[in-house]
Amino acid sequence: MNLQKLTRRIINGEAITREEATALVDAPLEELCAGADELRRHFQGNQFDMCAILSVKGGRCSENCKFCAQSSCSSASVPTFEIRDREYVVADAKARDGKGISRYCQVSSGRKLSEKEVAQICDNVRGLVEETSFAPCVSLGLLDREDLITLKEAGVKRVHNNIETSPKFFKEVCTSHTTDDKIKVMRLVHELGLELCSGGVFGVGETWEDRIDMAFTLAEIQPESVPINMLKAIKGTPLEERKILSKDEVRRIIAIFKYILPKSSIRFAAGRDVLDDTGIACFEGGSNATITGDMLTVKGISVEEDVRNIEKLGYVLV
Repeated sequence: MNLQKLTRRIINGEAITREEATALVDAPLEELCAGADELRRHFQGNQFDMCAILSVKGGRCSENCKFCAQSSCSSASVPTFEIRDREYVVADAKARDGKGISRYCQVSSGRKLSEKEVAQICDNVRGLVEETSFAPCVSLGLLDREDLITLKEAGVKRVHNNIETSPKFFKEVCTSHTTDDKIKVMRLVHELGLELCSGGVFGVGETWEDRIDMAFTLAEIQPESVPINMLKAIKGTPLEERKILSKDEVRRIIAIFKYILPKSSIRFAAGRDVLDDTGIACFEGGSNATITGDMLTVKGISVEEDVRNIEKLGYVLV
């Protein structure tokens, strides 16, 4: 395969084929990452998007996602608390405002929030709009049309709903809801004029075929942001014995996703803290976005360290 020709074709508006994407699994890594970075420069320039997240509702969840500490099939100890109020959320956001972060996402445990809980999230969002510079995002499970309209009216700009893995492999990691349930929400998000953030978790036992199927499924929907999360096995979850992926494998995942989803920002999220370079090689190989600070149930990278490293790479924080 001629990677340079493939890269130019994508820049000129052609879409990669599934056969070509599969061949990238065996392509020379450095050449592949260089091509992915060329695609990033063409489609996103030197803009870099950092977001911060807050666990706005915590505790055991009704869903049985095998990778999650809060899952119904997990025995891991997790903090339990009801929806955080506006004062709490705004105070947390203000402490992070003005540091190079552009987005602030409220993330809840659970399949779906109640009408009262959605109303509280909306009040929190109005506080973020009034008192911070952040673009408000939410990750609240399987939202319906009415929920999304209400959230949009409050000021939400982007909705997160991970597809997690390929439709074929999804039942191996979760059986309490389906890929179709996810895609229904994802399509509603775009239909209502909101931005979409949807990616998944890697290292849960999926094959390269699953990864490529996942990327092509996302390509049908075109999320603005595609989070790439490395599984960090948590004791007490069904996947507690799984080993974390190597840096080179993560670099290849990100690069291939960039070839399949060139117009999306590839957001390297969970798992960066275990890499010797905190993800810098990935930010030179197709990724131009990340989550900074701690994740929901796992450790992350400090905002200060991220800003320092990202600016050294020549990026401009948006």
